[in-house]
Amino acid sequence: MSVRCLTSATRIGGVAICAIAGLLTVVGLQPVFAIDVKLSVEEAQKALGAGRAPLEKANTPEEVKKVLQQASMITRVGADPEKDPCGASAILRTKRYRLEAFGRQEAAESKKRKTEVRMPEEFIKKVMDMPNMEIEVQLCGDDEYFAEGALIELQQGSKKIKPVDIGKAERGRKNEGSGPVYRSRFTALFAYEKFDPTVSSVFVVNLQDGTEARIVADFSKVK
Repeated sequence: MSVRCLTSATRIGGVAICAIAGLLTVVGLQPVFAIDVKLSVEEAQKALGAGRAPLEKANTPEEVKKVLQQASMITRVGADPEKDPCGASAILRTKRYRLEAFGRQEAAESKKRKTEVRMPEEFIKKVMDMPNMEIEVQLCGDDEYFAEGALIELQQGSKKIKPVDIGKAERGRKNEGSGPVYRSRFTALFAYEKFDPTVSSVFVVNLQDGTEARIVADFSKVK
């Protein structure tokens, strides 16, 4: 396939190389997207619409459940709970995640009241101005209180980022089937200004019994 240059070209080994950076996109080098730390009003409204639309189309409890399950998978990192119920994973509650959740709430309330319902602007702005990203960690253990006192940090190369806050782990709930007996969850807050939202990272969880769980997080795949 030949590419026609729209500007001047340099010939290297008999091949014309276009002297425009934009051509890189044409031949397949697409820009890498990552977690959005700053959102415009227009982008926020698009996120609300993206959350609202699927729920507006859902007409049965099963369809609603499917929409909510898919929403939680979009920003999940680590193990896939459908394939590995006890693998360590985390849901990244980014700004877009929260705005899309608002959109789903708008759709649910609109159906319930049979009139269009929209979130107040101050609610939307509060999300846009959030300084921290919340993550919800899920992991398994053999003791009902195995996750109590869990510590977590975000590693990016040699850089280790501590959380702004760590929530109390919930009491373990019994698992079905084989494997560890209990699963638990806890939340943690990480300041956007402390980490690079464009690079691959690892959340490292340390439990009181000395065990460690590592959750690989490719931020370039999360909005």
